[in-house]
Amino acid sequence: MSMQIPVIVVGALGKMGREVVKAVQHAPDTQLYAAVDRHHIGDDVGEVLGVGALEVPLSGSLQEVCIAAAQEKQPVVMVDFTHPQAVYENVRMAIAYGVYPVVGTTGLSHDQIADLAEFADKAEMGAVIAPNFSIGMVLLQEAAIRASQYFDHVEIIELHHNQKADAPSGTAVQTAQRLAELGKPFNPAQVEETEHLAGARGAHASGNIRIHSVRLPGLIAHQEVIFGSAGQVYTLRHDTSDRQCYMPGVLLAIRKVIHLKRLIYGLEKLL
Repeated sequence: MSMQIPVIVVGALGKMGREVVKAVQHAPDTQLYAAVDRHHIGDDVGEVLGVGALEVPLSGSLQEVCIAAAQEKQPVVMVDFTHPQAVYENVRMAIAYGVYPVVGTTGLSHDQIADLAEFADKAEMGAVIAPNFSIGMVLLQEAAIRASQYFDHVEIIELHHNQKADAPSGTAVQTAQRLAELGKPFNPAQVEETEHLAGARGAHASGNIRIHSVRLPGLIAHQEVIFGSAGQVYTLRHDTSDRQCYMPGVLLAIRKVIHLKRLIYGLEKLL
């Protein structure tokens, strides 16, 4: 039997971090190597999360954890779902110490992603950044690409909880980018529009596609891609009811990233 993959979870007490901790602990081929967070430093992460002792104390220093991981004989993976202001430096640090990053945080700029890709290339290190780890969302995007062959008009609505820091979501931006890569001109103008309130028509994304963002308590993560043509509307929608839906994608990325030599953007590239 192959050895278990050691995993560092950054933001271990966050909404996504706690799900990653549980998923890593329960998977037969991964083990929780370290848990990093700003709170409950020194306490057993399992006891703080109410899942029983895991014998992994919470650490407040990612650098200290990475220094220890650099001494390991087998590859160590870091999973990060923290704030976009922190994740860029976290990924650079991980790569610098030979730790393989798997990132679900959105809000990184195009230049930041390009810089991380170059850094990973020079280090010949694998890294995975995915705006969404739900396999259902990947399938929605694939269906949208197919539908775009028959529709010229499309808009995107994304809905998230009101604690999400960035808008529009990275998933919505990626969906627009994947449609725009087809090279098709979407949404040809029918009239000269006037916005009486700035932003009423949403944000302009790739391919002249509008994205509308909703932030409300009670939501988790939801997206609609709405196509329209004369006499019909075709709506694709993906709804998240539990963050556990992301864990199969996260575990897939953990297993794949240690075999990569460059940065991969998007879960669809691993399927």
